[in-house]
Amino acid sequence: MQLVLPLFQQMSVYLLIVYVFSKTPLFRPLASLSSWPIHKLMVYAIFSGFCIMGTYFGQQTLGAVANTRAIGAILGGLLGGPFVGIAVGLTGGLHRFSMGGFTDVACAISTTWEGFLGGLIHAFWQRCGQTERIFNPWQAFFLGLFAEGCQMAIILIVAHPFDKAKALVEVIALPMMLANATGAALFMSFIRDAKFRAEELAATISDRALRIARRCVGVLEQGFNAKSANTIAEIVKDETGVAAVAITDREHILAFTGMGADHHKVGRPISSSITLDAIRFNRVVFADGLSTPYRCSIRADCELGSSLVVPLKGEKEVVGTIKLYEPKRKLFRNLNRSLGVGIAGVLSNQLLHDQLQANRALLAEAELRALEAKVNPHFLFNSLNTVAAVLRRDAKKARELIVHLAGFLRGNLGRHSVTVTLAEEFAHIDHYLAIEKVRFGDRLSYSAELAVDLEGEKVPALAVQTLVENAIKHGISQAEEGGSVKLVAELVGREVRIFIEDSAARAPVKNDGLGLTLVRERFAALGVSCTLQLHHEPGQYTRAELSWPKGVLP
Repeated sequence: MQLVLPLFQQMSVYLLIVYVFSKTPLFRPLASLSSWPIHKLMVYAIFSGFCIMGTYFGQQTLGAVANTRAIGAILGGLLGGPFVGIAVGLTGGLHRFSMGGFTDVACAISTTWEGFLGGLIHAFWQRCGQTERIFNPWQAFFLGLFAEGCQMAIILIVAHPFDKAKALVEVIALPMMLANATGAALFMSFIRDAKFRAEELAATISDRALRIARRCVGVLEQGFNAKSANTIAEIVKDETGVAAVAITDREHILAFTGMGADHHKVGRPISSSITLDAIRFNRVVFADGLSTPYRCSIRADCELGSSLVVPLKGEKEVVGTIKLYEPKRKLFRNLNRSLGVGIAGVLSNQLLHDQLQANRALLAEAELRALEAKVNPHFLFNSLNTVAAVLRRDAKKARELIVHLAGFLRGNLGRHSVTVTLAEEFAHIDHYLAIEKVRFGDRLSYSAELAVDLEGEKVPALAVQTLVENAIKHGISQAEEGGSVKLVAELVGREVRIFIEDSAARAPVKNDGLGLTLVRERFAALGVSCTLQLHHEPGQYTRAELSWPKGVLP
């Protein structure tokens, strides 16, 4: 038992090194159980080093070395798996073998065996889908006891002379079993605590970032301006608890809230060099006031002592920054650093989304304007010919036809929005069908039904009109005897459904024709998903069915 105190002293030095090491980034892969080869290699290198260190810290006893080498081998196997455990144990064992002594072979074998034991436990819990149990310190403790018991048995079997091996085991067995088991348990507790701290930090960051994201939803829809920036700055300050938050565009301060608001005035040109660097080079700039000095560019006696500046990225370039500040008497927390970068990412994504939506709306409007400006020349020519023909025999009918034609052209060319109400769209279609009715005579009949509660529902302009034109062009005009067109708009649950049915029963047509594609794209450009299908019943009808959720179009 005389070895207990020296071994525990060695273990304390060993664990002090481990504790310091646990504060470095190299420690993180140990808690991740990653299967990446580079991480496996890191586990091997780290625990092989601890194996060798444990041997050097050992105590010379009866021609052998009482040591804490087993800690490295056991944990290398527990955290890296069987192959890594064997590799760590073999490396530590060969190093011990190179030092000689009558137990050199036994120690090489036992250290490799200890690494393999740790790897077996790792593989068992992975197979059971309970990887969290790998990090149990009590498991490491009892594994350390068992592994060192195995080492004592291997020494008795392999080392010669037996009497000397027996005497050695009687002296070192209990101290080494206790020291290595306790060391393995404490080492594992460091790893588990580091893992829990990392997970807790990640959960805290995610929770706050999600809360901020939820509160910021829709704020930027009206543009990236002083009003939206001030709202976001207040939200970020409230959620992070920092001393102050500022938001800038590329040239001016858009919003500032918190400490220093008396001289960091909204609308003031950006004068901070770190802010200008963040915009110019598209990078995060952190001035902690210690390693990187921070000085307010506006007032020398400003109480702010540190600043994190994160660029906000638009579609093509940096559009501004978000800046978090802490006072001179307070250190900038790493949590808030991570949150600041995450918040900027959320806001940048919202800016990109809003820019994309704005671009899609502009594209939809441009397409509509082009469509409105391009009246089908054949339709116009046919309509004018019809007016001329009717004028000779029925002046009253000709006047009615001219009124319908004027209404149709006014609807086509005089729109000021990419969407219209269904009542307006049906009125426009009525003008169109009235003109076509005169042209086709008895070969065309039509009816239209619009549910009262859908009269104010918005629809992309000319979307339904396009489908009606398809029914006339590809259906009625192709049938020698003509036919009828039926238009129905109804509410089914929370879904608007429109049916355009013609009785021409032409040959089956494709669902990806140009007209149908244009209608789908018109909805998509407004950010709305619609369903549009053609159904054909030979000898009976061809029906276009269009539907979308009620109330989603602006």
